[in-house]
Amino acid sequence: MKREPSYREQALKIYPWICGRCAREFTRANVRELTVHHRDHNHDNNPSDGSNWELLCLYCHDNEHQRQLEATGGGSSASVAGRVSTHNPFADLKERLAKKR
Repeated sequence: MKREPSYREQALKIYPWICGRCAREFTRANVRELTVHHRDHNHDNNPSDGSNWELLCLYCHDNEHQRQLEATGGGSSASVAGRVSTHNPFADLKERLAKKR
């Protein structure tokens, strides 16, 4: 019984081994650093024509997911668990400078 190829195997057959963002080219020696990104972020949506996939290097893939987190408010540096930072380090700068004089 022949096993069904994974979506990664399918994507590597369909697309050239080039990162869709930074255009870095890959060979058999480093193809493990090339990932399959689901454009709609649904890992269960794997059409055999590859229309929901794009090949991204590890760095661009991580960046894409970080951008998605920030867009939904779940991972920006100004937000921790939905809370927004309110600290302003320069709030009393004018008064501090006036005291020094």
